[in-house]
Amino acid sequence: MICIFTPVKSQNKTGFETMVNALLSGKVDTLSSASLSGKTQATNVVLLDTREAEEYEVSHLSGAIHVGYKSFDEELVADLPKDAEIVVYCSVGKRSEEIGDRLKKMGFTDVQNLWGGIFDWTNRGYPVVDTEGDEVCRVHPYSLMWGLWINKCEKTYESR
Repeated sequence: MICIFTPVKSQNKTGFETMVNALLSGKVDTLSSASLSGKTQATNVVLLDTREAEEYEVSHLSGAIHVGYKSFDEELVADLPKDAEIVVYCSVGKRSEEIGDRLKKMGFTDVQNLWGGIFDWTNRGYPVVDTEGDEVCRVHPYSLMWGLWINKCEKTYESR
């Protein structure tokens, strides 16, 4: 018997999909990491990072604007056109879904949530950057428990 192994872009650990789907309510449409990767290169999508500042400072998607979760203030997005294509993300998608729902209630018409958040993004090999814009392979795990879902990049709580 001959087995053929075809490498796939780094995959998530078993149970990740089930966990993410259980957390999401469906209030905001989701977008896959692969779909977002194509959009960021072809369109003027607005990326909003809804994690806390210390998470954002470790790494974030290139071009993302930090808006926070606990510290989210509607004034941070007041200058964005209501029809802007907005993608929100956090660690796995729960916090960003809540901020995305708030944005929709504020009248934004094209809001999507990155399914699986920055964890899925990096687990599939897509790049993140630090506050200087340099590509890095590290992610803030949010907590020790949530960090178990990061399997491609270094887990760190501090920016460098």
